[in-house]
Amino acid sequence: MALTLLRRKPLDEILAGADAEGYRLKRTLGAFDLTLLGIGAIVGAGIFTSIGTAAAGDPSRPGAGPSLMLSFVITAAVAALTALCYAEMAAMVPISGSAYTYSYATLGELIAWIIGWDLIIEYAVGNVAVAISWGNYFRALVSALGYDIPRWLTTDFRTAAQIPGLLESAPHIFGVPIALNLFAFLIVSAITIVLVWGVRESASFNSGMVIIKLMVLVFFIVVAAVYVSPAEMMKNWTPFAPQGFSGTLHGAAVAFFAYIGFDAVSTVAEETKRPTRDLPIGIFASLAICTVLYVLVAGAFTGMVPYPELAARLSNEQAEPLTMALARVAPGARWVSILVAGGAVIANTAVLLVFQMGQPRIFFSMARDGLLPPVFARVHPRFRTPHVTTIITGIVVGLFGAVASIDEMVDLTNIGTLFAFVLVCVGIPILRLRDPDRVRPFRVPLGPWFVPVLGALSCVFLMIYLPPASWWRFIGWLVLGLSVYAAYGYNHSGVGRAAGRSSRLPLGNKIAAPGLVAAAVGLFIVPHSARPFEIVELAANAGEGHGRAVAGLTLLGLGLVVAAIGVLISRSASRPSQA
Repeated sequence: MALTLLRRKPLDEILAGADAEGYRLKRTLGAFDLTLLGIGAIVGAGIFTSIGTAAAGDPSRPGAGPSLMLSFVITAAVAALTALCYAEMAAMVPISGSAYTYSYATLGELIAWIIGWDLIIEYAVGNVAVAISWGNYFRALVSALGYDIPRWLTTDFRTAAQIPGLLESAPHIFGVPIALNLFAFLIVSAITIVLVWGVRESASFNSGMVIIKLMVLVFFIVVAAVYVSPAEMMKNWTPFAPQGFSGTLHGAAVAFFAYIGFDAVSTVAEETKRPTRDLPIGIFASLAICTVLYVLVAGAFTGMVPYPELAARLSNEQAEPLTMALARVAPGARWVSILVAGGAVIANTAVLLVFQMGQPRIFFSMARDGLLPPVFARVHPRFRTPHVTTIITGIVVGLFGAVASIDEMVDLTNIGTLFAFVLVCVGIPILRLRDPDRVRPFRVPLGPWFVPVLGALSCVFLMIYLPPASWWRFIGWLVLGLSVYAAYGYNHSGVGRAAGRSSRLPLGNKIAAPGLVAAAVGLFIVPHSARPFEIVELAANAGEGHGRAVAGLTLLGLGLVVAAIGVLISRSASRPSQA
């Protein structure tokens, strides 16, 4: 059984599957389109929203302060190491599916499933954060224009509960106050319609937005230089690292969200005219342009507001930090805030477009391999887009965008993406050893080990600096994904069928799947602010969090026992066929 779970899908078979009738996508994108798609995905909520948390910190971690400039450089170095690995993989395997497809070719089916499930966190959950940011900046834009949108229509319930008087002023239904980010849902719905229409039209739409938002960020830097003297900026940059190097590293872990997106270029490989040439160009060009811009914006932002004031104000204004900074240094120049808030709306719209484009294509690849139902691999007969998965993704992202908290979504997106990057880096030396004669239009420099290993270790290093809540939710999500694989993907896999796997779901899987669901629920229930040993202490002693700790650990323990029984039954049943 273990051998079939780790069975790899041959690269030739992967490449042939892309040309199969009924699964073929339209090739219309060039290197310039891919560069703009990369910038469109990278420059968005990360620089317009999470820059606030990265600089000021929050109750679970210190902020970087002015050393955020260094945080962006550190994160750029990590992203660059991973980008080299992505470029080799993308040029060699120009197939939709990104890290999922690469893992299937190098690490086997089970790891491919895990990474495909994990990528939902990067694209779908990441887009939830972007949609939330879009709704907040849209409210700021409308407010700057002299109109008012009720705060309860652009704020999730938990965040609203922390803002004095907001829930009291919101409408009530049966005594329950209503607070949701309605505009996050509306923008995702509009983007979904555009993406069903066609990738060429979507790319053209993105190109226009990218040019506008780059101009807006340059404008922000210029305004900072005009309204804040060099002497005042130097004063605000002192001390450079108010929370020490630990704050700089925590800032880098949060700032990583600002770099998520360069890998989204690889998800449109099957719609690229010359993928072996254009994919590496798109990845590197977009990453380089954004790095320079980010360091300049971070310098301008932290130079406009002293760190103590930044930490105090952003505790309630994390959704739109750039407009807050502009309002401080140029309170009478309303047009400045209008331009930047408008640019943030456009920037986040572009990110929504690219990420909503990427997620359905990963579902598309997984369904084509049999790991998801065939309906996920349907292509629209007229527009030649994966319309079913595009619509499903849009509905889920829109609904969660209306009710979720942005900080939670950013942290979960970061850890999921870093994990995916680790597996891509690991795949380079493995594939070099297993398939050394494969044509590689682009090769990672300095051999197959140095850059990939350094890239994987640097990603793990940033993961360590994410809060415990990210780890609990991330592990719970992966366990939930394993239950879906056990219940469906295992016996529908095309590679598994070719290896002689039965089309009927084994008894062991029927037992293991609900056990894994119970374990995942337990991981979601336990107090996420606590570390493993602290949760055991909470369960053993009465107090705040005791009930959640007991319930979570009970479900986790029982679920793992049931899942283990299911695995043992499957192994026992498979032994005769392997003899």
